[in-house]
Amino acid sequence: MESFKQEAPTESSLHFLDYWRIIRIRKTVILAVFLLVVLTTTLVTFVLPEFFASTVTIEVKKDSSTLEKIGGGNTVQGFDPYFLQTEFEKIQSKAVLYSVISNLDLGTFYKKTRKYDVNLKPEETYMLLKNDMSVNQMRNTELIEITVYSEDKAMATKIANEIAVEYRRWRMEDSDLRYKEGFSAISNQLDTAEQLLADSKQQVTNLLAKLGITDLDESSTRNTLAMENQQLMDYQRQYDSLNIEYGKMLKQLSGVDAIEKIEELKTVVPVTFQDSAITVNLPALFQREADAKSRLAGLGPDLGKENPQFKAAQLELDTVQSNIEDKVYGIIKGARIKANSVSNQLAMLDKDIKRKQEQYREKSSEIMPYLAAKEEKTRRQNVRDSLEMKIAQERINASLNSPLIVKVINPAEDAIKPSRPNKALNIALGVVVGLVVGVGLAFFIEYLDTSVKTIDDVERALQAHVLGVIPQNVGSLLDEGADSPHAEAYRVLRTNMLFSRKADTQNTITVVSGGAGEGKSTTLFNLACIFAQNGSRVLIVDSDLRRPSIHKILRISNTFGLTNYLLGQKPIEEVIQKTSLENLDFLPSGKLPSSSMGILSSVKMKELVKELKRRYDFVFFDSPPIMGVSDASVLASEVDVTLQVIQYRRYPQPMTIRAKQMIEKVGGNLLGVVLNNINMAQDENYYYYSGYYYDYYSKHSDDDDDEGSHKNGQKNGSTGKSTESSSRLDLKKY
Repeated sequence: MESFKQEAPTESSLHFLDYWRIIRIRKTVILAVFLLVVLTTTLVTFVLPEFFASTVTIEVKKDSSTLEKIGGGNTVQGFDPYFLQTEFEKIQSKAVLYSVISNLDLGTFYKKTRKYDVNLKPEETYMLLKNDMSVNQMRNTELIEITVYSEDKAMATKIANEIAVEYRRWRMEDSDLRYKEGFSAISNQLDTAEQLLADSKQQVTNLLAKLGITDLDESSTRNTLAMENQQLMDYQRQYDSLNIEYGKMLKQLSGVDAIEKIEELKTVVPVTFQDSAITVNLPALFQREADAKSRLAGLGPDLGKENPQFKAAQLELDTVQSNIEDKVYGIIKGARIKANSVSNQLAMLDKDIKRKQEQYREKSSEIMPYLAAKEEKTRRQNVRDSLEMKIAQERINASLNSPLIVKVINPAEDAIKPSRPNKALNIALGVVVGLVVGVGLAFFIEYLDTSVKTIDDVERALQAHVLGVIPQNVGSLLDEGADSPHAEAYRVLRTNMLFSRKADTQNTITVVSGGAGEGKSTTLFNLACIFAQNGSRVLIVDSDLRRPSIHKILRISNTFGLTNYLLGQKPIEEVIQKTSLENLDFLPSGKLPSSSMGILSSVKMKELVKELKRRYDFVFFDSPPIMGVSDASVLASEVDVTLQVIQYRRYPQPMTIRAKQMIEKVGGNLLGVVLNNINMAQDENYYYYSGYYYDYYSKHSDDDDDEGSHKNGQKNGSTGKSTESSSRLDLKKY
């Protein structure tokens, strides 16, 4: 037969049905946790004492009784998001609640209602009261709700109203105290201002006596000083104007002094002194000179220098040039004279300014201390007047109106019914929390559970095929009968084994498991029964020498068996026994002497395997858990093929992986894996493996009219059409 091809492992991903499967599998845990939480919540709810709630509503405003700044008007205060939160803490402060505790004798009340053996300290009573009250803001308002819980409805009302009263009293006292402190501070400042003003008045009087003047003289002197100061400023402006003009003159003269030739001066002077009145005649002289030069130039070539007309023209030109030269030097000289004049005026103005400044200093030095003292007296007078006005205004405000910063809007009233515990809410929360915790714990346990849960787990972890899926509560097929729904699962396993073998000669088989209790012996026995029912000559060898169990299933004596043969005490024919099932023989384990623990690894055991292989079509060797003793490893190395049984959700995956590695390490041929003890009703992942034939056989067995025909069908061959079709269907997976 061709072996199955190994498929690449695929990564597992949780589907919605996987979550539902986990819930169904762990429903016991979920239900237990759910009931525990709900019952505990219900019990606690009905055991807890009943509390009544009373609520008082108060209006809280900011304290406006503190003194405002002098000269500042009433300002609109903006929204303060922390104001009400601050007031919450004040309401629950010791300054307020200690007064409530004292007024209502809450220490005695709590001792009586809470059944304390000793008197409560104020701090303990304060903590109890604080735990029994809550402070909240009515949304988008300045109203605060103070709620008090108590076993006594009347006391709850008293406490709530008393808290509001004490809080208002504390706020008013605090406001009055701060008002008095502010008023006292202003009064002290007024006394200081009065003293300073008196000192200034005395200083002004002393200065008037020292100067020998009166207030009228002081006013005349002040006016005189102002006039002299104005005159001094006029002199200074005149001096500055002349100084600028003098500088300009010096600059003009420095430009012409460096020129020696008259021709250059004739060109420079009109430009330099063009704004001077003395240069107005120069253009006419320059024009006359040009005309004379023109006439002289016209006469020269024809008449000669000795001609009277030429000489007359030359004389006229010389006269004009002489006049121009005199005029240019005259302009320069006039500029120097004017500059000297301006310089003299500057010197005179400078003397006058210094003289005026000295006179002004002398006069001002006499009266300035007096003026400074008088200004200081006026300033102190204004400060004193402002303080007096502020005190008068605050006195009037205090007498007219007392600010209401805390106002009771709705007084507390006795509650009609208890508010705590809220039985319906608590039970509803218990139901929700119990369900959430139960489901969460189920998934957490599932997360921690590393055992084999699905076929994908096996194929991904062990890299081996799953040849069969065995349901829960499977017993001996000899007792259940060939028509049992469980038998079909073993028929599928048998078919898959035959297809998985590499050769038809591989007919010695052992079934191993990693740990005890995984259903290894039951799987081997029922599989052997299926092979025998199919007409094959089958032998079961109970080679689990330490804890044999097959003889109990067959109800056969275990007095003699495999150990007797291997020790040479009995021949093979005497130790093999017939069973009630045709074609099925059984070789018990026999009694194992303590001195023969390694008997399975003997040469005679190998020879026995070869002999049994020759006599029977199939030989099944039962073995102990491979992780417990070495016998299973020895058997895996001596037989043709090995099946590994893994019980669903029993042992962690590393253990099953280790068992497979031990089989391969000793040279065993692992044919595949059998998943055992599957709950088909709870796990939909496995239903399609055996659910169809399970339902089919269950319904078929209930039909009494067809019972005879069903038995005839069984006699004709247990590997009928339905078996072969289901086997072929199952093979499509591999």
